[in-house]
Amino acid sequence: MRQRTLTRALIGATALLAAAPALAQTADGEKRFDGVYVGGSAGVSVQGNDVGESLIFDRNLDGRFGDQITTAAGANAFSPGFCNGGARGATPAGGCFNDKDDIEYFARVGADKQFGNVVVGVVGEFGKSEAKDYATGYSTTPAFYQFGRSFDWNSSIRARAGYAAGGKTLFYAAGGPAYARINTSFTTSNAANSFTVRNQKYNSWGFTAGGGVEQSITKNFSVGLEYMYNQYQDDFASVRVGQGTAPATNPFLLGGAGGTDIQRDDERFRFHSIRATAAIRF
Repeated sequence: MRQRTLTRALIGATALLAAAPALAQTADGEKRFDGVYVGGSAGVSVQGNDVGESLIFDRNLDGRFGDQITTAAGANAFSPGFCNGGARGATPAGGCFNDKDDIEYFARVGADKQFGNVVVGVVGEFGKSEAKDYATGYSTTPAFYQFGRSFDWNSSIRARAGYAAGGKTLFYAAGGPAYARINTSFTTSNAANSFTVRNQKYNSWGFTAGGGVEQSITKNFSVGLEYMYNQYQDDFASVRVGQGTAPATNPFLLGGAGGTDIQRDDERFRFHSIRATAAIRF
């Protein structure tokens, strides 16, 4: 499914760029990529497969994760295992659904300086990726414990540098810091314990890097195709498990602290962006 989505996005954007040169009319020596511009981008966010992702535990609430949750008999309470997506049922036999790839959309403003065929500049973006990333653990109860993360908004500022082939087609590389508001969700089929999401929403730094091609259509208008790799740090949210109506022999209570904290073991929220771009230059 992800490969089909990515392929369709590439085919559509490539067809757009293939038609663009026929529309472009330039005077010799005219600088098409010089000055301030505003525009936007829209495309698809595609996530990789987070193989081996799991949940980690702090059973004595000392702030250090990596403890094993055991039953009163000493067995591993999470021996059924983990999955890299969302739960379809209380046991692994029900299967998992994949992380959700989705659309993204951004407004952008930037400025370039053209020296002959060499172009250097900076661009800032603000918008949102609708991608959602999941991880699930299964206990012997049986029950599932599912973490999800998504964005409220994304922003970035990138330097870019490239070469304007023929004066009208700019090939460039770009990269820089990114900043986003991440939203953590949690669902479980465990109806006995209490669960509280801690730091559910928080701002996080990251980076983005990639490149693209931009085709000048007229002196003041251009379209393009861009690929960016995006990564954000996600190590703030956790879930505090309390007693609720569970007995004192509940595995989450056996650490002696009256509860357990749960967190995802993968601290990186990563995805790939394939975008069509458009810009009006002043």
